[in-house]
Amino acid sequence: MPPPMGPPPSAQLEKLKEKRPESIKEIPGYLKRLFGKFFFRLSYIFRLVWETKPWILFAMLLLSVLSGVLPVCQAYAGSFLLTRLAEGFTAASIGEQVQGLWQKIVWLLVLQFICIFLISLVNNIRSLVTRIAGELVANHVKEKIMIKARELDIASFDKPDFYGRLENATREADHRPIQIINSVFTLISTVITICSYFVILSQVKPVWASVLVIALSIPGAVVSFVYRKRNFRYMRHRSKDRRMLTYFSNVLTDKDLIKEIRIFGLSEHFTKRYKEVFLRYFKGLKSLFMKEGAWNIALSLVSSAANCVLFLIIGKQVFEGKIDIGNYSLYTGALNSTASGIATFISTTATVYEGTLFIDNLITFMKEKRTVREAGECPREPVRNSGHRIEFRNVSFSYPGSPKKVIDNISFVIEQGETVVLVGLNGAGKTTLIKLLTRLYDPTEGVILLDGFDIREYDTEKLYSLYGIIFQDFGKYAVSVRENITFGNIKKDADNDRVVMSARKSSSEQFIEKLPEKYDTPLMRYFEDNGTELSIGQWQKLSIARAFYSDSDILILDEPTASLDAIAEQEIYNRFDELRINRTTIFVSHRLSSATVADKILVLEQGRLIEEGNHRELMEKQGRYYELFSTQAKRYISEYAS
Repeated sequence: MPPPMGPPPSAQLEKLKEKRPESIKEIPGYLKRLFGKFFFRLSYIFRLVWETKPWILFAMLLLSVLSGVLPVCQAYAGSFLLTRLAEGFTAASIGEQVQGLWQKIVWLLVLQFICIFLISLVNNIRSLVTRIAGELVANHVKEKIMIKARELDIASFDKPDFYGRLENATREADHRPIQIINSVFTLISTVITICSYFVILSQVKPVWASVLVIALSIPGAVVSFVYRKRNFRYMRHRSKDRRMLTYFSNVLTDKDLIKEIRIFGLSEHFTKRYKEVFLRYFKGLKSLFMKEGAWNIALSLVSSAANCVLFLIIGKQVFEGKIDIGNYSLYTGALNSTASGIATFISTTATVYEGTLFIDNLITFMKEKRTVREAGECPREPVRNSGHRIEFRNVSFSYPGSPKKVIDNISFVIEQGETVVLVGLNGAGKTTLIKLLTRLYDPTEGVILLDGFDIREYDTEKLYSLYGIIFQDFGKYAVSVRENITFGNIKKDADNDRVVMSARKSSSEQFIEKLPEKYDTPLMRYFEDNGTELSIGQWQKLSIARAFYSDSDILILDEPTASLDAIAEQEIYNRFDELRINRTTIFVSHRLSSATVADKILVLEQGRLIEEGNHRELMEKQGRYYELFSTQAKRYISEYAS
């Protein structure tokens, strides 16, 4: 039984990724590594299919053996039938009768049609199995990709090259594995057929004539393998172009962007960009196709000439009476089948080889490593249903691949039950600070303590359950209103009374009651004809309802009222007073009126903590917070007066 699947060992992959040979002495080692890598990938694919359903492999193996044997049986039956018919014709022409000859002809005819029926039956069953297996394997691979994406932390999604690996893996998921497996079993049936026919052709003299058929296949095999690898390298190198093509195409069909696209007249611009990228991408691909096609045409011409010579040799032996006329059909049929079988073997082997190269995209994606790691064998569990003390101690952070410190040596303490507001201009590091606190990232320097312990010592999933969060880029889910709210605490059974209460406290009950199916109304017109589109303010109220629905100890609100008017904002903040009782609460807000009720205000600028205190203390200090608050207050007074 194949071993359980999992990400391939990185050391093993790195060992296989060695450079080309620079001298003749290095060629054997290079070929060994090349075949080693090929069989490593192939075994990975077989394990994928075995994981999906083991019967797929057994069924395809049996069908491939039958596909290889039955054509030979048919050829033999046809040869015997033709010989008996010739005997009957000769006997009839001289007035003789051969006892029982007609019965033999009938039985051979029946046998031949049985072979024809079985070949058709096997092909149909094989096609059916392939289609069913294709759906099952594609689904299994997509599930693996989704599970892997769920396991990865946010840092991976901030790297452009990660999206290249994700795009490549997703693109291959729906067809490549079963295509390769099907091709492998096609190879098995082809080899059986070729070997059987080669045994038949070995009876043709001279023997070198049959060997010539095999020899002529070698150049074609080399060409196929070379261009399969070149095609793979080109596709991988041009991954960015393919992502751009997908992006430009999706921009013009995105329901959220279509209004702006039309108003600003951007359709022609993005269509032009799409065409430019496609022409650049297709130019190299077309060149590869043309060169490979030219080689294949030339080799096909040579192969056809050689087959013509072999036909003449067999025909002459029939003419001279050295072989029966039935054997002429058998030998020429064997010759044609061997030639086409070798061509199939070469093209299929090249397809398998190319497929294993492309499946490396999936392998590469599956070995993506987490940076936020689990705490170990005995992780801590946070105490629930209480306030929590949070301490940032000399914390710095840089995004992966960037030397710039988004958070630079920050230290502060949030006591149990305190309400803290993070203040600063865009890009000051407020949202990044939230991501560090919730352990979507780990700091590059320093430590974050929760109740006196490093948050990296806690069980990650249970740590996440402490937080009730409204992000500024909150989720809009194409499900019902009820589900959108219950996503605040998805691990518990839906509580309808709590859903209604949460909607009331978030001020979303008013518009929900006016919807066609109230709480069961599907949102967004992605799947349902009666789906309802909400305004951005209504969506934000639903995201706030999720926070009320959640059973969290630490409430984090990242611009929770950015899309609401001043009156609705004040109403929500009044509700938040109830929500944050006995909870540690952290606000991120550009509207500094919310900071006046905070126990503590942290003023950030370019990733550094420059001021700390409550509203009165910071206003008396007349520093950066005083400047921001006064400027905003003057603007509000000016707007109100006008």
